Amino acid sequence: MNIFDKLNNLLKKNKYVLPILQGLGMIALIIAIAVLSIHFLTGDTIADYANENPEVAYGTITKEEIPEDPGSETGDDNTEAETGIADNTGAEAGATDDTGAETGIADNTGAEAGATDDTGSEAETSEKKDGVTETVNGQAGSDTFTDTDPADNGLLPIYNKSVMIHFYDPDVDHDGRFTYEPGFYNEPLSQEVKDYITGTSYPATDDMVITYDDLRYVGVLYIDFNGLTQAGELICNKAIADDLTEIFCELYKADYHIDSIYLIDNYGGDDTASMCADNTSCFNYRVVDGSTSLSKHAYGLAIDINPFYNPYVVFGAGEGGSDYISPPGSEPYTDRSASFAYKIDQNDLCYRLFKDHGFKWGGDWNSCKDYQHFQKTP
Repeated sequence: MNIFDKLNNLLKKNKYVLPILQGLGMIALIIAIAVLSIHFLTGDTIADYANENPEVAYGTITKEEIPEDPGSETGDDNTEAETGIADNTGAEAGATDDTGAETGIADNTGAEAGATDDTGSEAETSEKKDGVTETVNGQAGSDTFTDTDPADNGLLPIYNKSVMIHFYDPDVDHDGRFTYEPGFYNEPLSQEVKDYITGTSYPATDDMVITYDDLRYVGVLYIDFNGLTQAGELICNKAIADDLTEIFCELYKADYHIDSIYLIDNYGGDDTASMCADNTSCFNYRVVDGSTSLSKHAYGLAIDINPFYNPYVVFGAGEGGSDYISPPGSEPYTDRSASFAYKIDQNDLCYRLFKDHGFKWGGDWNSCKDYQHFQKTP
C-alpha cells in the first residue's frame, strides 16, 4: 500500500482530519496575505521584500551584506610606516596638506584620515559643573551640527590641498631663528616667503604701515581634527612671535585640536574663504570686515583660531536688522550656551593660554563678538 492509499484510508476512518488540514491551510494563506499586504502598503514590492530578507526568500545573503575585506575601507589610504607618518590622499575640501618630515607628521593631500568626524563629535572629555561645561584639551561638549560642517556645507571654495604651499622646515637653522622646542620656531621672513606673500596678504603698496622686517614666520606642530600631527605655519608681527611659538607648543602638548593652519595666501588672501575652510591664520593686510579701518591682522598682531566654530558676530548689522555673522554657514555656533566641540570660551585652554600671554579675546567685546579672535598690542 502506497502513501496515497494510506492517506485515503485515514481520511475515511476519521472525518475530522480533512477539515483540520483545510483549516490549517486557510490560516497559513491568511498569514501570507497579511504579510504581503503590509509590505505593499508601505511601498515595498515582493522584490523589495526578497532583497531585504534574502534568508527567507533565497536562503542566502545579498551582495550588500558581504563583509568588506578588513583594511580596505573606501576613502582611507593610510600607508603608515613604523615612524607613524601617514600618507592620506583624496580631495575633500578643508583637509590639510602638510608634508613635514618630523616623525608622526601626516602628509594629507586633501583627504580625511583616521575616519574621524570633524563636525565636532570628537570623543573628548567634558564635565558640567554648576551648569557650565568645562572643556578638556579645548574640545567642549557633545552636541554636533553636521549640517554646517565646514567640510560638507556647500559653501566652501574647492581648494586643491595637494598644491598648497608651505615653508615649514624645522631642520634648517636659518639666520635669526628662535627655537622654543623642536618643531616650534620663528624667524625673519625668507626671500621665498616674501616672494610668495607679496601681492596677496602683503600687497606691497606705498601706503603700507608695516614692513617685511616687522614680520616673522612661525613654524609649529598641531593636532588636527583627525587626531594626526600636522605641520602648520603663520606669519605674525615680531612683537608676538615668541608668544605664538610658545602658545602653539603648549596647545600641541595638550592635544588641543586645530582644523588647519595655512598661510592665508593659499586662499588668495580671502579671509572669508579661509574662515569657511576653518583655517587658523594671523597676518593679512586687510581692513576690519565691514569697515575701512585696518585690522589688527594687517599689523600681524591678531590671530583667528578654528574660525568656523567660533564666528564673528555684529549685533543688528545684518539684513533687516538681524545679526551679521561670518563666515556664512556658522550661524548655529553663535549660540555659545550650546555644548559643542572646538568652542572657545573662558574655560577653554586656548583662551587661558592667550590671556596668560597678554592677549585680548574678541569674545569679551560688547557691540560685537569675535569668538575666534585674539589680539595683542605691544
